[in-house]
Amino acid sequence: MAVFSPSESPAITVKEIDLSGYVPNVQSTTGAFVGNFRWGPAKVATLVDTEATLAEKFGSPTLNGAVDFLSAAQFLRYSSALYVVREIASTAKNATSSTVAIDNTLVKNREHFDEIKSLFGSDAGEDTPVHNVGAWIAKWPGSLGNSLKVSICTNAGFAAWAYKGEFDVAPHTSAYATNVGASKDECHVVVIDEDGLLSGTAGTVLEKFAFLSLASDAKSPDGGSNYVYDVINSSSNYVWLAQFNQDLTSITNAGAASINASTGVALTYGDPSAAISASLTGGLDSSVSPYDEKITAAEAGTGFDLFADTDNIQVDFLIAPGMANAADQRTVVNDLSGIAAVRKDCVVVTSPDRAAVVNAADPVTSTTTTTGGFTSSSYLIVDNNYLKVYDKYNDQYVFIPAASTTAGVMAATDANAAPWYSPAGQRRGQYFGVTALSYSPTKAQRDTLYKAGVNPVANIPGQGILLFGDKTFLDRPSAFDRINVRRLFLVMERAIAVAARNVMFEFNDEFTRAEFVNIVEPFLREIQGRRGITDFKVICDATNNGAAVVDRNEFIANIFVKPARSINYVTLNFVAVRTGVDFEEVVGTV
Repeated sequence: MAVFSPSESPAITVKEIDLSGYVPNVQSTTGAFVGNFRWGPAKVATLVDTEATLAEKFGSPTLNGAVDFLSAAQFLRYSSALYVVREIASTAKNATSSTVAIDNTLVKNREHFDEIKSLFGSDAGEDTPVHNVGAWIAKWPGSLGNSLKVSICTNAGFAAWAYKGEFDVAPHTSAYATNVGASKDECHVVVIDEDGLLSGTAGTVLEKFAFLSLASDAKSPDGGSNYVYDVINSSSNYVWLAQFNQDLTSITNAGAASINASTGVALTYGDPSAAISASLTGGLDSSVSPYDEKITAAEAGTGFDLFADTDNIQVDFLIAPGMANAADQRTVVNDLSGIAAVRKDCVVVTSPDRAAVVNAADPVTSTTTTTGGFTSSSYLIVDNNYLKVYDKYNDQYVFIPAASTTAGVMAATDANAAPWYSPAGQRRGQYFGVTALSYSPTKAQRDTLYKAGVNPVANIPGQGILLFGDKTFLDRPSAFDRINVRRLFLVMERAIAVAARNVMFEFNDEFTRAEFVNIVEPFLREIQGRRGITDFKVICDATNNGAAVVDRNEFIANIFVKPARSINYVTLNFVAVRTGVDFEEVVGTV
């Protein structure tokens, strides 16, 4: 066959060549926050979209522990995408059923459970003559799990079961058991909020599971596992079933049913005359002290390490939590600035430490002093204030760092205008849901803060509470010392980098280079048309892709842009002239 011939004999061959590449639209409104929460998966990034979802996944705050929750909720006023990491100390524990000692009672998240479930004993299908309810573990660490109760019921105990009203009929024999000549393998399971800490009403049934099987190889009609162990651990939002074949509370009874597994081995299951219930106890928060303890700088750093890898997770705002003192705030913020500088696709947003602002005698001096230790970076954005917001869960007012709201204002600017617009001022910089500020800086104080690279959040008469500055924390004159320019480049770089994947493993020749230019230029023209840049030029030809570059298997494109600049200073000249003066005589002389 000839080198390029598609057939040995005359034929028509259809081929498709895709030259429809383009620069994709990229989202730039996703935040990342690490904090202390009462409930929910720990040490893993969980995406939430609303405050209601935040409360559902991480629990509503307590009287003394609302700052982190309300900070996250403030960002969600402006954006529907926030990655939340719940940080816990090693002292945190999951609540467990009290009838047995569990080897390891800290289960951080789903992946962690899969890693350690073998520590809880046999988890499925051994040829054991007696099965039992096993050891129940609260889904997540924390004292909130102590409110949980689990009840499991087979056929014989259904008539007297307190929760029989939750089900239409009693459990009996599954289709699986019938097919293998067995009977009475089914059970019902309910998870109850015994103390009302999760639902607000004691005794609320949080979830129920009907017609599960005690047989380890049982299948549901759709072909999935119907074994109680598998169903609970894959579907429950509140508990793990840690072990099912260990000695706990026996389900033996005179009328035991014989269950034949698919292996042909006869397994005997009990059918008790009463349901078996287990209340969970022993759950602990990050320490034995009340929940008002805040995460440490080290714990915050560990949590934000989950966002270090650009390929695994996309974020636009790393929101620093408010630390109690300046040293911890500097540690956290400088660590986050390092992550952002490596990622090159997000910014860090922070407020000063709490002591510098809340009830401070001189908050401006304290702020400029403490934030002076932050690493200079165009990827860092600093505001000056704490916000007084209403905690509806505990009927109180709480001061929270302004950082999450500042990030939210930027996210809203992206959604309503574009990332290259300044988020400050009356049009786009309003703070919602804020009762008051820790302090509202005067004009002279705003001058001091802005000179130090700190963006004032101020209550401007007639305008409301506004972000009144758009600087990054870069300590030298540069186009990147403004938020809108920094975020313009982040969006351009992310989008064009994705488009550049089209040239990977292609030939570095005129065709590939022209294809790349034809993809990028329309994207930049669109940004220019939307006022993000005033001019641009893309160079990707033999001048910057010479023989040496080609031989090194490289590809180079130089993209020059002139970013649009936001107005920070307005001068209005009002000139009075005599009645007989022609305006043309004085225009240009002032």
